Amino acid sequence: MATKKPQRNSAFSEAGFKKTIDALKQEIVDLYFSDEIPWVVGYSGGKDSTAVLQLVWLALADLPKDKCSKPVYVISTDTLVENPVVSLWVSKSLERMGQEAADQGLPLTAHKLTPAPENTFWVNLIGRGYPAPRPKFRWCTERLKINPSTQFISSVVQKHGEAILVLGTRKAESTARAKVMERFERKRVRDRLSPNGSLPNSYVYSPVEDWSNDDVWMFLMQVQNPWGYNNKDLLTMYQGASADGECPLVVDTTTPSCGDSRFGCWVCTLVEKDKSMHAMIQNDEEKEWMLPLLELRNRLDPPKTPDGDRPLRDFRRMNGAVQLFHDRPIPGPYKQNAREMWLRQVLEAQRHIRENGPNTVCDIELITLEELEEIRRIWVVEKHEIEDTLPRVYEEATSEAYPGGSLDDNLVMGATEMELLRDICESDELHFQLVRELLSVEKRHKSMLRRAGLFDALEASFYRNFYDNEEDAIERARTRRDALGEAREKATDELAPIDNSLALVDEGCK
Repeated sequence: MATKKPQRNSAFSEAGFKKTIDALKQEIVDLYFSDEIPWVVGYSGGKDSTAVLQLVWLALADLPKDKCSKPVYVISTDTLVENPVVSLWVSKSLERMGQEAADQGLPLTAHKLTPAPENTFWVNLIGRGYPAPRPKFRWCTERLKINPSTQFISSVVQKHGEAILVLGTRKAESTARAKVMERFERKRVRDRLSPNGSLPNSYVYSPVEDWSNDDVWMFLMQVQNPWGYNNKDLLTMYQGASADGECPLVVDTTTPSCGDSRFGCWVCTLVEKDKSMHAMIQNDEEKEWMLPLLELRNRLDPPKTPDGDRPLRDFRRMNGAVQLFHDRPIPGPYKQNAREMWLRQVLEAQRHIRENGPNTVCDIELITLEELEEIRRIWVVEKHEIEDTLPRVYEEATSEAYPGGSLDDNLVMGATEMELLRDICESDELHFQLVRELLSVEKRHKSMLRRAGLFDALEASFYRNFYDNEEDAIERARTRRDALGEAREKATDELAPIDNSLALVDEGCK
């Protein structure tokens, strides 16, 4: 016998739909007029944030324009690797909001936030060589999502003294989320305002915290979108992805990761499978242009084995240190050839989409020129890869001339000289890297008026590259580990009599 699904409690069951919405709009108005603290509304383009923004918009639209003066900032964080369909939806929605708010005389402005060029996904992965994010090394969320929103909110707090965050968080999202919200409920400074756990002088207002998924959709389907977007198109987008949840505006580490939600970064490797993108491609032939993105994402996600992506990664850490785990080196950043491979695959996917996708994505940028220039700087200046291969990789992958500028001649050696150096090193990669880095350091300091730091830089170069090979590095790390272990044991034995004497003195004092 089939068991019945438990009925979900509706926020509208007690007073009815219209009275509940009217009461909530009045609550928003009362809170808006209760102080001079500006509001920051988080908007991700998903159902929850859309419902919250609609409620705020409708409440303010009913007010006399001369009384509606307190600023309301709508912010949306674009990680630059968002699902392209959702990213396009959000971008157009923000543009429409700005126009409609101005036409309707509302004190509402829309702001699209992006991570700083040095913090983007591709700059960290392709430039610095960070491995694709994984549960034990989730380096992406803070850099791509938390930092941009935190910086914006902090600037509002700095200007006005305080800020109120209006978010679409709901207790029904997850048990963990409900516990966090209930914990902050007990610390509320006044009705409906909870303290923000990570941003001082800011408070959180969650108008739909007790709504269910069905409540959200009921509201969106029955109440017309006030900035002129069709909520039925939003429902269609959700149906195309065929999963629950959305990627919320992330302002702290308690917000659920996008990896557990419907719409998030198309490169996300924190889940086993990008169900939303897979469903979009499967359910709509017109979205087959997204297939190269799905394939690239799957290549970024290494097999769940100890050696999954070890061939692509250096046996040394970023600073050259070798750390062992069960007598094997913990793999470090991606090697130079792996980083060049990832760049080539991103550019090839971008070219394929531009040539085969619909007109709406004919100018899509999977990686921006700003990011390419920062990656190039990191490769040449920080990693001392002075052969400067990025323009060549770009031209090979796109069949177009590299649009970036030229680097200082003092930082780059010609291709002929680099090939000659490699021949001299006779395929000894570590020897080649050491000589190349020493040449790079010397050239960089040669043009300086004061050559301060030269010897430190040379010493760091030798520290990173003095090994004969990987086996030599592992043996040295084992020797160093064993020596440290013996030193600890010796120190423990020498201190044991002192510890015993102190214990006897302690006992005598008692």
